[in-house]
Amino acid sequence: MKFKRLAKDKETKARAGLITTDHGTIETPIFMPVGTVATVKGVHQRELKNDINPDIILGNTYHLYLRPQTPILEQAGGLHKFMNWDRSILTDSGGYQVYSLSANRKIKEEGVKFRSHIDGSYHVFTPENVMEVQRSIGADIIMAFDECTPYPCDYNYAKRSMYMTHRWLDRCMAHLEKVPLKYGYDQTFFPIVQGSTYKDLRMQSAEYIANAGAKGNAIGGLSVGEPAEEMYAMTEVVCDILPEDKPRYLMGVGTPVNILENIALGVDMFDCVMPTRNARNGMLFTAHGTINIKNKKWADDFSPIDEMGITFVDTDYSKAYLKHLFTVNELLGKQIATIHNLGFYLWLVREARKHIIEGDFRTWKEKMVKQMDNRL
Repeated sequence: MKFKRLAKDKETKARAGLITTDHGTIETPIFMPVGTVATVKGVHQRELKNDINPDIILGNTYHLYLRPQTPILEQAGGLHKFMNWDRSILTDSGGYQVYSLSANRKIKEEGVKFRSHIDGSYHVFTPENVMEVQRSIGADIIMAFDECTPYPCDYNYAKRSMYMTHRWLDRCMAHLEKVPLKYGYDQTFFPIVQGSTYKDLRMQSAEYIANAGAKGNAIGGLSVGEPAEEMYAMTEVVCDILPEDKPRYLMGVGTPVNILENIALGVDMFDCVMPTRNARNGMLFTAHGTINIKNKKWADDFSPIDEMGITFVDTDYSKAYLKHLFTVNELLGKQIATIHNLGFYLWLVREARKHIIEGDFRTWKEKMVKQMDNRL
């Protein structure tokens, strides 16, 4: 993987760059649609590629390990071939999913023993076997196995957890050297900064991760319930330490406003289930604010879903029609809303990139943040 910075905003820390993997070029800042179980929910790969058009999507190690399981993915020739996606893929390490199973897991130095949310069977994730699973999945960018701490989190717990995440990082890197590539293309490893919302821990972790010398770095353990101001404060602290010449990935973030504010702090890569999950519940994101399409006010509104027309659904269908589809619980409604939201997220990061290159990012960002904060 290669990363090249092309432009830096003069008034913020926003950057525009290019990441190159063996599956193509990724223009940053970028939003990665979440394809948890080898699918971006409700969207055909053709629509994903032609209409939403992301340079990279995300897969989930925990879920793919449980279903379809790594032997099936290996027989298919890796996740790209299994799901018929020829662009870049990033896999998270499963650390966040294990964190969210708090009632069904035990964390020890060796790794994490957890119960499957599907059938209750017991499994163990260690830094070593998570590297092997990600080799088998075959993503272009793979993540270190870490512990994601909850919010709020006791300082001493956050500190112990951070040190263990660092020890696990060392084990991940040592094991990766022993595990060969499986599919004839490169896989790039990103370590993850932890430390909860404690500035001293975040600084310490960012320095440790920077010193690991990886080709890119991630920031984890945010967007777990803390106020947005704390997320921004921690992101700023970490971005000031992580190397300028390597991409920075803020995991699991967030709302359109969160994304713009974090781009301004120097983040290059984002992922979040919000555009797809909220779409399935009838919430649409637009440049002028959010729409709850289930509200009665849209029942006789025959205007296009979004006059900006970012994707075909925006002008092919009216708000009244989409509201009707949700009222009768028709699956097409969820699909239309999902394509709209993902299209909007990709439009947003690409507009941000354009304004970084043109040199007026801060002014544009402040205008957009105000507009998108509305409820329509």
